[in-house]
Amino acid sequence: MRIQIDNACLIGGQNMLLTFSKIPIQTWEHIKSPEDLLKTASVEITKGINGLDKLVLRQIRGSTVEVYLYGAHVTSWKNDHGKELLFLSSKAIFSPPTAIRGGIPIIFPQFSNLGPLRSHGFARNRVWTMENNSHPLQSKPINGVFVDLLLKPTEDDLNIWPNRFEYRLRITLGLKGDLIMTSRIKNTNTDKKQFNFTFAYHNYFRVSNISEVRVEGLGKLDYLDNTQNRTRFTETRNVITINSEIDRIYLSTPKKLAILDHKKKQTISIQKHGLPDAVVWNPWEERSKTIVDLGPDDYKSMVAVEASAIGKPVILNSGQEWKAVQKLSDVTSH
Repeated sequence: MRIQIDNACLIGGQNMLLTFSKIPIQTWEHIKSPEDLLKTASVEITKGINGLDKLVLRQIRGSTVEVYLYGAHVTSWKNDHGKELLFLSSKAIFSPPTAIRGGIPIIFPQFSNLGPLRSHGFARNRVWTMENNSHPLQSKPINGVFVDLLLKPTEDDLNIWPNRFEYRLRITLGLKGDLIMTSRIKNTNTDKKQFNFTFAYHNYFRVSNISEVRVEGLGKLDYLDNTQNRTRFTETRNVITINSEIDRIYLSTPKKLAILDHKKKQTISIQKHGLPDAVVWNPWEERSKTIVDLGPDDYKSMVAVEASAIGKPVILNSGQEWKAVQKLSDVTSH
């Protein structure tokens, strides 16, 4: 058994990869054996539902994140107390090429039907690879464990969207249980051709009951209403509450939003950079009946608030790189 305290180490063979970044010195003082190390911050490679490859990130205070390589899809985020913060459909299908319903799907290179591709593009329907060399995503040290994932287009992808790219995604679980997702998308076309895309972190949050939820930070902003052919309106409320189907793209939003659950006495914050827009979605009862991988009552316990770039597509020249970050935090007072 080999233990290496570095950016990465293998423990007990090839089935487990542990990644560390700036674990406090006082934590290491309590590590007397490999078993103690396994109780600290770690990333485990394992098998998930239907044998799909899954990564489990663990922090020393108890928070966890689960990520499937299929879609680079975060399916679970639990706080220090083991409380699940993300919604996963009771009928979620873990069988490619169907996208997983719930968690945090990656929407790229097309949001919804805003282009020639199938709805929401193809990034969420592809198997991503792990990168051992984290250099492309090096940044300031943070108290977190992370995994670096990579997506490049297949020949089939190039047939439907003729653009070469490298999409690097770092998923970090911070010391305090924050979930940080950093996307870097680079245009690698060799013919100097530019391309454009739309993008979203399609965050599904678990709530006690949709009637108890308030979304803060979107008051008085313009939005496109997808239930009315994307007609543009101005939000009249200061705080968004939901009592019917909602599917809106809020434009030019602030860098910080909040989701308050009155019954749970829980607040989740979304901090975002490079993502000017925000989608708020709940299908409600009638629309839910048309979604085969969503339970009939699932709409009551979820709300999607998505950090996105939709209103103005991102344009990348050959060789250019785009970066976007979202940080999700459970800021509930315990």
